[in-house]
Amino acid sequence: MFAIIQSAGWPIWPLLIASVIGLSLIIERLIYLRRRRILPPQLLSEVIRVYQRGKVTSEVIDELEQNSPLGQVLAAGLRNVDAPREVMKESIQEAGQGTAHKLERFLTSLGTIASLAPLMGLFGTVIGMIEIFASQDAAGINPAQLAHGISIALYNTGFGLAIAMPALVFYRHFRALVDSFLMDMEQQAVKFVDIVHGVREQ
Repeated sequence: MFAIIQSAGWPIWPLLIASVIGLSLIIERLIYLRRRRILPPQLLSEVIRVYQRGKVTSEVIDELEQNSPLGQVLAAGLRNVDAPREVMKESIQEAGQGTAHKLERFLTSLGTIASLAPLMGLFGTVIGMIEIFASQDAAGINPAQLAHGISIALYNTGFGLAIAMPALVFYRHFRALVDSFLMDMEQQAVKFVDIVHGVREQ
């Protein structure tokens, strides 16, 4: 592996750094963006049950807020449970925006790596081409320098694509996952508001 890095020349180092950062972001998002963690299955029914029994206290709301992103949204609704419907919906929307920001964290960075890696590989290719042209002098072609230039060009192109492809796949996957989470969260929040205001019977 070290021999490959040596053959690829110095342009490979930014690509290696980008690959480490990209892999770290993918692992972190895989751990964080789990459905049971974001949208606990029975949380809405438990919150409705607590509300209907009249056991809503500040301690219960604080505990709910620490439970999950969905808990943060429902906790905002519970804090305004006695307010008019529009006020309650507005507080839930504000909490939802904050939750969306947390769910989308690092996705921009991952998308940037997916877009930038091929360009970094292309930059290495250009450096390799410069090496190739520099291998020609009045005495002829220097085979060692020519081979080194070809190695730089090919390895950097390959590394750039190898980093960009999985980064792009995971970026698209996480974007779709976050969108589905936010849609489910919105549906559950609307159901909660309707039940609180008696529009929908449980």
